[in-house]
Amino acid sequence: MSTRVPRTHPYIPNSAPEVRRAMLAAVGAQDVEEFYADIPAALRLDRPLRLPEPLGSEARLVAHMEELLSRNTVVPPGRSFLGAGCYRHHVPAVVDEIVNRSEFLTAYAGEPYEDHGRFQALWEYQSLMAELLAVEVVNVPTYDGFQAAATALRMAGRATGRRRLVLVGAIDPDRLSRIRDYVRGVHELVPVPADPAAVRAALAEGDAAAVYAQLTDHCGRVDQELPQYIELAHRSGALAVVHVNPISLGVLTPPAELGADLTCGDLQPLGIHPSFGGGNAGFIGSPDDERLVSEYPSRLFGLAPTDVPGEYGFGDVAYERTSFALREEGKEWVGTAAALHGIAAGVYLALMGPHGMREIGGTILANTAYARQRLDRVPGVELPDPEAVHFADFTVRYTGERTAAEIAEALLALGLHGGTPAGTHEGRYCVTELHTRADIDRLADALEEIVK
Repeated sequence: MSTRVPRTHPYIPNSAPEVRRAMLAAVGAQDVEEFYADIPAALRLDRPLRLPEPLGSEARLVAHMEELLSRNTVVPPGRSFLGAGCYRHHVPAVVDEIVNRSEFLTAYAGEPYEDHGRFQALWEYQSLMAELLAVEVVNVPTYDGFQAAATALRMAGRATGRRRLVLVGAIDPDRLSRIRDYVRGVHELVPVPADPAAVRAALAEGDAAAVYAQLTDHCGRVDQELPQYIELAHRSGALAVVHVNPISLGVLTPPAELGADLTCGDLQPLGIHPSFGGGNAGFIGSPDDERLVSEYPSRLFGLAPTDVPGEYGFGDVAYERTSFALREEGKEWVGTAAALHGIAAGVYLALMGPHGMREIGGTILANTAYARQRLDRVPGVELPDPEAVHFADFTVRYTGERTAAEIAEALLALGLHGGTPAGTHEGRYCVTELHTRADIDRLADALEEIVK
C-alpha cells in the first residue's frame, strides 16, 4: 500500500479519496501503484519533477522556450548516416502544404459532423498503400510500426486461436520490446535465426499462430529466404506476418505477392519528417479475407451509398468491430494520433507514383551498395556479410582496438552522425536517396583517419 497522502485536486474528480477508493474497489485493486507494476524501476521517477520557477509573463515564457529550442541543431542530410527505423528522405513541399491545411491538421478522427474530406483522404491513402503493398485492405494508421507489428501478431493469434509466435532473424530491439510487452500473457515468443531449417524446427510442434519475418532486417539485409518462411508457415497452419520498409517496395517484391497474410511496417519513410526521432505511424495490410478483416482493431474507410440514388460517400467499414463502437469490449484499444500521417503518406505516394517509387528505391539500393563497398576499402573496417544485399541500413565491423562507441563519438566531433554502436566493435550506418557519392567518400575518409 502506498504511503503517500492522497490530495484532492479541484479539477480532477477521481483524486477525491472516496472516489478513488470506489474506483479501485470496482476493478479489484488495492492501490493505484498496482497499475504501474510492469514499469521497470529504472524507468520510474521516485521524486518530484525538477521544474523551474513559474514564469511571470508570456514574453518570458517565449524567451525561455526559444532559448531551449536554440540548443537543437539541424544536421545536413549528407552528414547524417543514421537510420535503423527513422530515416531522412526528401519530403516534397506539397506534402507539408496539404497536411498543414486546417481541415486536416485540426480534425479529430474525421468524424462526419466535423469534416467530410478527411474520410476521403484516408480512403485515398488506404487505396494507394494497398497498391504499394499488393493487398486489398489497409488500416487507418496505428501509432507506429512497433504497434503495427504487435497488432498484426495479435490478429494472427485471434484468427488461428494458437499461442506460439515464431520470430525470424535480427529484429530491432525496441520493436521486439514492444511486441513482447503487447503479447505477454497471451502468446509465447520463439525467436529463431534467419534460417529455413530453424524455422522448420520451431514449427514442428504444430501450434504456431504466426511466423513473423522481415523483408529487410534490422541490419538492412534483404532476406532471400522469405518465400520459404512463408511456405513453411502455411504448411503448419500458421499465418505469415511480414514487416517491411515501405519505401523499398518500389524495387523489392511486396511480401503479399509471395503469399504473406499480413504485411506491416512504419509509414515514416513515406513523406514524414524524422522530427527529432518522431513522426511515426503504423500500417497493416491483408487480403479481403473476412477472417482477417474482422480482427482489425482500427478503423477502415470505404465507399458508402448516400441518401441520393447513385451517389456515394466515404464511411466506416465494419465499424461495429472497433473499440470506438465496443469501447472496453473491443479487441484492442486504438486511438487517433497517427491518422494525419496517413494523409501525408497518401499525398507522398500520389506524387511519386510507381515510377517515382521505383527510382527512389533503385537509388537507395545503389547508394547502399556503393557505401558498403567504399567503407569496406577502409583499413580496419570490414563487412560482416559481404555477399548480402542491403537496403538503406548496413553494419560494419571495426577490426582495431577502438570501440564502436569511441568511433561514433569521433565522427560526431567531425560533424558526421553515424556508426551507431551495434556491438562492441560494430557500427550501423544508413544511406538514402539524399546521399551523394561525395557524402559517402567524406565519411570513408573520416573513418580512415579515425580508425588508423
